[in-house]
Amino acid sequence: MILILLFLSACFLAYSNGANDNFKGVATLFGSGTTNFKKAIGWATATTFSGSVAAIFLANELVKNFSGKGLVPDDLITVPIFAISIALGAAITVFIATKIGMPISTTHSLVGALFGAGVMAVGMQFNFDKLIDKFLFPLIISPLMAAVVSLLVYIIFRFFRKRLGVTKTTNLNIHKKQTPSIPSMNMDNTINLKTSKSIEATLEQTIETYEGQILGLSSQKVLDSLHYLSAGIVSFARGLNDTPKIIGLLVIINAIDIKWSMIIIAIIMALGGLINAKKVGVTMSKKITPMNSGQGFTANLVTGLLVTTASFHGMPVSTTHVSVGSIFGIGTATKKANLKMVSKILLSWLLTLPMAAIVSGLLYKLLETLS
Repeated sequence: MILILLFLSACFLAYSNGANDNFKGVATLFGSGTTNFKKAIGWATATTFSGSVAAIFLANELVKNFSGKGLVPDDLITVPIFAISIALGAAITVFIATKIGMPISTTHSLVGALFGAGVMAVGMQFNFDKLIDKFLFPLIISPLMAAVVSLLVYIIFRFFRKRLGVTKTTNLNIHKKQTPSIPSMNMDNTINLKTSKSIEATLEQTIETYEGQILGLSSQKVLDSLHYLSAGIVSFARGLNDTPKIIGLLVIINAIDIKWSMIIIAIIMALGGLINAKKVGVTMSKKITPMNSGQGFTANLVTGLLVTTASFHGMPVSTTHVSVGSIFGIGTATKKANLKMVSKILLSWLLTLPMAAIVSGLLYKLLETLS
């Protein structure tokens, strides 16, 4: 029974992770108007699933890190209620954030849950040094690094774009608006219906495109293709980086074969993204900064490279933190960043770790009492 509860807890965490995280890789595709929401989430689902499958062969170090090994005594790692407390504490935190549209980090939630359940179980025997070095340090540094790198890369790309003679054109998304018919009574008791049409366009409906050629090809088509590719890289990297963190909770007690675990978790993550990703997707796509396809491509490229590099080195960085940092870096370069929304996101990040820690700690005590 306890193993079934552990499995269901890991599945709930996987679903919450997919709902909050799956759209982040393709947020710039939707935000820049390169594609619509349906196509963007479809591309995200396919590439994230591919990354999850690749994690079977490429991300064993992350599985070990998120089993809790080295943070708490080895005998505690094999206790099922410890893993259940971590999974549920992180899942509840991520799910609540998803429902209110805040893009928080599953990694951050797991670290908080590890801390809460670990301290509740062993007190001062918890390895605080490893928590800081292996977990907190990468989580703090990664969004700052992403913001700086994306800003610099965007400036470099903009320089070469101008040297190649590629220019930007702003197009207004103009549409006709018809006012309701207004009846009027004539002297001879006949009725006239008067309607009027007007043309509407707002700054929010502007679309920036690129004019010119790169190696004899349309610059806009080349950029759109690269943008799709970069979004796929980010989603692939997220699947590669996040799936092992959830699997680590199952592998520690050999509840299920690692390969089957990753496939099951990958499927459930995909379902979470398809069903519950809309609110977080809109926040990431529309509310941090307006962007065009070139800016979106730059942010995705930086995010994908940083997260993939971190995965190969076993560093548990947050795709959320890196992605938001990259988008904010672009907004800083263009001076269009929505600082109010960024402040709300930062506040949600600050609350993530303590909330997950409190929930997982209380769950551990409750399960320990009942067992």
